[in-house]
Amino acid sequence: MFDLSFIIIQAWALFYLIFSFSSQLPWASCENSWNTANCLTLEPLDSNSTNRTILKNTTSAAVEFWERRVLGMSGGIEELGCVRWELALCLLVCWVFCYFSIWKSVRSSGKVAYVTATFPYVMLVILLIRGATLPGALDGIYYYLYPDISRLANFEVWIEAGSQIIFSGSLASGTLIVLASYNDYNNNCYKDCFWICLLNSGTSFVAGFVIFSVLGFMAQSQGLTVDTVVQSGPGLAFIAYPQATALMPLPQFWTVCFFLMLLFLCVDTQFVIVECLITSIMDLFPKLIHKIGRHEIFVLLICSVSFIIQLMLVTEGGIYIFQLIEFYGSTRASLCFMALWECLALSWGFGADRIINIIEDMTEHKPNVFFKLCWKYIIPLVSLISFILYLLDYKHLKFNDWYIYPDWAYALGWIMMLSSVLMVPLWAVGKILLTVTTSTENLSSLFCTAEDLASQKRKTEEEETVIELTTSALKT
Repeated sequence: MFDLSFIIIQAWALFYLIFSFSSQLPWASCENSWNTANCLTLEPLDSNSTNRTILKNTTSAAVEFWERRVLGMSGGIEELGCVRWELALCLLVCWVFCYFSIWKSVRSSGKVAYVTATFPYVMLVILLIRGATLPGALDGIYYYLYPDISRLANFEVWIEAGSQIIFSGSLASGTLIVLASYNDYNNNCYKDCFWICLLNSGTSFVAGFVIFSVLGFMAQSQGLTVDTVVQSGPGLAFIAYPQATALMPLPQFWTVCFFLMLLFLCVDTQFVIVECLITSIMDLFPKLIHKIGRHEIFVLLICSVSFIIQLMLVTEGGIYIFQLIEFYGSTRASLCFMALWECLALSWGFGADRIINIIEDMTEHKPNVFFKLCWKYIIPLVSLISFILYLLDYKHLKFNDWYIYPDWAYALGWIMMLSSVLMVPLWAVGKILLTVTTSTENLSSLFCTAEDLASQKRKTEEEETVIELTTSALKT
């Protein structure tokens, strides 16, 4: 449910896209009503000490546009303030588009995906060509391709990399499972998984050239080093990149390209997340929702309720709530915990050998034994280590490295994370309590498919019939 906050990024991207058609980009100058006396107009800077001193005592026009014009940031999460009506309108447009993308389930979302999944690649190629021709781009690409090798000895770096793969591949969140449920039985899932991994990693690798070529350009323009030019987080997309495009020739064109790409990426991700939620609920109550016309009404209800709840994220203090959800709601700990239990349930409960046999029956190819080792040992072990390291290395969230949340906000964050983490064991305990556990056979039924249960039931009935006939014959 916390993944639904992803649409806020889409609303921000739409807001920036609208302003990208201005004759002068508003985040490039300090001649606007929201700018302060400390505002610094975007322009190439030399690297002498005077300019560096000025930079420490000023705020760039891009930062002021983001914080004062877009977000209208309050002093903290305690001060939610009023709703930013322009952002609320952008959010409404995004939810309307999301609704009409999935209101007919995969029949509509599949058609939309043809555009939303392919268009970003066109924009990515355009931005890659432009980024590679910028002055200073080679410095950024060098920093990207030749990292600090000594950091590879840090086990935490590998854990973070694995967690990023889980997040970018939508693993352990249910979306792949839900979408795969619409496939035919004989669909080659083995091949699909290979292409998903290849496209995911390949896209991330190419996108790195786009980002770091621009960061190299910014570093040279401002007399800074690549590693200090920008911080991670929303600022990379909504401060650094707009600031970079504002320094290029034809800034409106490059800004529109970037935010169109970001917008379509967000659209694609958002309606898949919502589709996952809706399908999961429909599978729990098939008789109630699968009737004609009820699906569209149910999707409208989900989208409407989500929009109303998310209005708090477009208030003046909404960015603080957004960061709290991002840090706790869909954190590394919950994803690794879910990956751990999914592998344990499938490989040890349902059975790794049964999974291999099913895949072989579906695809006519038997998976390599390495997958069995991953399901049973490697992935659970790595996920458990990552989960423990997260707890041991836990640090309180800070916004922009200066704002410290109140204690009640941290408590709320832990509640969000535990609501995901504890759902698995609580659901398992509930199922066990609802199942008659007087024998091993009843417990094993929790790890059987519906077809297995039906087969076992038929077998039991046949055995009972044989016993009755034998008993009758003996009496006769």
